[in-house]
Amino acid sequence: MTKRTILSLALFGLLSNAALAVDSKGQILVLLSSERQLQLQDGKTEPTGYYLNEFGVPADAFIKAGYKLVLASPKGNAPAVDKKSVTTDYFGGSEAEMQRITQVIAALPGIDDTLSLTEILQGGLAHYDAVFIPGGHAPLIDLADNPQVGEILRHFNANAKPTAAICHGPIALLSAQQNPQAFQQALVKQNPATAQNWIYAGYNMTIFSNTEEAVFEASLNGEKLQYYPGKAMQQAGGNMQYAENWTPNVVVDRELITGQNPFSDKALAAAVLKQLATK
Repeated sequence: MTKRTILSLALFGLLSNAALAVDSKGQILVLLSSERQLQLQDGKTEPTGYYLNEFGVPADAFIKAGYKLVLASPKGNAPAVDKKSVTTDYFGGSEAEMQRITQVIAALPGIDDTLSLTEILQGGLAHYDAVFIPGGHAPLIDLADNPQVGEILRHFNANAKPTAAICHGPIALLSAQQNPQAFQQALVKQNPATAQNWIYAGYNMTIFSNTEEAVFEASLNGEKLQYYPGKAMQQAGGNMQYAENWTPNVVVDRELITGQNPFSDKALAAAVLKQLATK
């Protein structure tokens, strides 16, 4: 390759980056699970993934507001949709809206080959304006005790940049403590679990409530979850705030924005965009 060619490619890269800066307001990092099978008690499993509306509705709002989404997962693979979420129940009964959001997700760059968390960290975090963690039970598997997730969250916390998570997504916040894996193991073994140096201790927050989780667990034909996320967050030191089951509820405390359940999707997206507008 000639020196002239190298200079031309470098100039093209600079122009591309400049075009991106003009075309978008900034970038939002989206953390997704790599896993598809949730471990239950007694070694049983349950298919899982991201919830269609919890990912797609905020993603659609962010894109319409002018933000570029960068998708990442622990393994850098294609995330799976939880089939239980593919229902018009989460889209106001509208088949057309559900299909539209499905297409929004399908068109996202990187949806079939996300960046790995290692690649995200190697590329630096300074250029991301916010981080967003969709729900579904999958984050319990590989985001709740992941030191790399913890490193990412510490950056957004230290720089007061919007950190949003919905339904089961907030369980990933537990990674931002001294030894998230030991905490997770204690939860699974039904032992007392104590979070050490958790950066969100004392924050007001929400997650899928214990009573909502009990309804989900009742659909497992007698099988049991390894632990309830709401109880885990409270044990870690979160100031949990819940609304009535299946009603929208978004809690904002400093940079942290959490939504209780699937029906909090639009309100969570609005809260993120409101906070971004003040930056």
